[in-house]
Amino acid sequence: MCGIAGLYYPGVPKPVEPARVRAMTDALVHRGPDGAGVWTAPGVGLGHRRLSIIDLAGGAQPMATPEGDVVVSFNGEIYNFQEVRAELEAKGARFASNGDTEVLLHGWRAWGVKLLDKLNGMFAFALYDARAQSLLLARDRLGVKPLHYAELSDGAVAFASEIKGLFAHPLFRRTPDFSAVEDFLGLGYVPDDASVLAGVRKLPAGHYLLLERGKPVGRPVEWWDVDFSRRASGSVRDLQAQLIDHLRTAVRSRMLADVPLGAFLSGGVDSSAVVALMAETSRSAVKTCTIGFDEAGYDETSYARQVAERFATDHRVRKAAADDFALIDTLVHHFDEPFADASALATYRVCELAREQVTVALSGDGADEALAGYRRYKFHAAEERVRALLPGQVRGMFGAIGRAYPKADWAPRPLRAKTTLLALAEDAGAAYAKAVGVTAPSVREGLYTDGARAQLGGHRAETRYVETMRHAPARDGLDRAQYADFKHWLPGDILTKMDRTSMAVSLEAREPLLDYRFVEFAASLPASLRIRRGQGKWLMKKALEPYLPKDVLYRPKMGFVTPVSAWFRGALADEAAGLARSAVLAGSGWFEPKAIARLADAHRSGREEHGRTLWQLLILERSLARLFG
Repeated sequence: MCGIAGLYYPGVPKPVEPARVRAMTDALVHRGPDGAGVWTAPGVGLGHRRLSIIDLAGGAQPMATPEGDVVVSFNGEIYNFQEVRAELEAKGARFASNGDTEVLLHGWRAWGVKLLDKLNGMFAFALYDARAQSLLLARDRLGVKPLHYAELSDGAVAFASEIKGLFAHPLFRRTPDFSAVEDFLGLGYVPDDASVLAGVRKLPAGHYLLLERGKPVGRPVEWWDVDFSRRASGSVRDLQAQLIDHLRTAVRSRMLADVPLGAFLSGGVDSSAVVALMAETSRSAVKTCTIGFDEAGYDETSYARQVAERFATDHRVRKAAADDFALIDTLVHHFDEPFADASALATYRVCELAREQVTVALSGDGADEALAGYRRYKFHAAEERVRALLPGQVRGMFGAIGRAYPKADWAPRPLRAKTTLLALAEDAGAAYAKAVGVTAPSVREGLYTDGARAQLGGHRAETRYVETMRHAPARDGLDRAQYADFKHWLPGDILTKMDRTSMAVSLEAREPLLDYRFVEFAASLPASLRIRRGQGKWLMKKALEPYLPKDVLYRPKMGFVTPVSAWFRGALADEAAGLARSAVLAGSGWFEPKAIARLADAHRSGREEHGRTLWQLLILERSLARLFG
């Protein structure tokens, strides 16, 4: 795993100072502490920070062909590089190294952008073709590895794995974009089609951008997309066997490393499945680790221990306590943009724990999105069935009832019907967007000043979900919800969290459950094999019954969460009250201090539930202070 950065001039090929590119890559030293390199030519400069994983003695980057006609700076891993290499060697290519980077050089010569279709891996890379004087920026199918870029005032396009790499260029200007703040408060993260820094763009997952000399900067081109419109055929037993085969292949391919390797083990289905299949392959005890919480309702360490004992892993546990919010400033630094998924605290701690013994760790990320594991999918699918039965006028009545129904955050879940009633009255996309979001539109609008609302000009965080679901390659409502999560939630939240927290401690995280072949297979499964009798990931759980205990497979999903609501009624109560007095939030001109004070007081007293919104405001305050002073 590595960090990349560089410059390209699409117009006049101006000289590129190596020191400028080096400064950009030095800002990414945590992503690659094992080595650094810079390569420049008229109009282009590529930089690299290396975390050595494969071919430790070779593989230095940027890497060029012997003729110097193709040069690459690459972040990631190509898991099938040996197969691609064999295909290229059959075409006459001659390799000088033993790693995966050189495959990109010869692959570009042989296939051009069609090279991307050959790759199975996680990656973001910049490849310069000296003959065409073009620069290719490419990102993997699911968006596991990030890539940011911006056009500068001197005509250059600057790019980097993280925004802090762009900060290091003296011509980069930091100007806030309030529409991205709206996105952040609505969704809990700044999605891939937005940035809190005006002018910064993120190359979308499954896209490439070809920059050519003498041509303006165009739009990224999509080279892969997940398709939910097809349906697999076969018996349940056959599909179970296929699922296990996909999982086994994905796990084994991600165990290739020349450095110590282990796994995160939460005690949930997904990480337990990965560990089970690793143990099946490994000749030694798999190194596993987990983070627990000092609040019993959030702690899964007993389940993790049960799985660790079953597969005789070398297991370690560490507890995260309420005072772990001391990590806030560390996370703000590594995420650059505001990021409010509070489980990043525990994810950072488990990465930190893993890095004490290994350099590569496999995670269980991806199965919830691929196989409908989140509870919200079950609710959305049920709501869609009800919507299909109700005439429009009747649905409108549900909305009226929902608006009159009390908001009972304190009550048992069956009595909290307000959200469901309101959702039934809405379009499916709008309802799901609110279900997956954090702070509701009505609450956000109540926090904004009149000027801030005018500045948004009608922009709303949820709109992207509505549009994505409307145009999804899908057959039903469940398909559309999952597809939208693949486009927004997965790259914007889950994969951003894992990339930044793992790279913060120079750990490579690999996600076998996001192998694109497994994702494509899962997307083709009938909805009844994804959710059945209220169980998400139904087929996966059935297939794993020979491997895992039933109380691991079928217990209620807890998720990798952090008890922030309790914190804001306890250890962080003063922080919540202080947000209303924040010079940063008030000085932005976007927020009404009195509205924040009312929100904090209602939460602290227990009358209402606003823990996640308060966490967002706290993170936003710290992020704005770091980004803009």
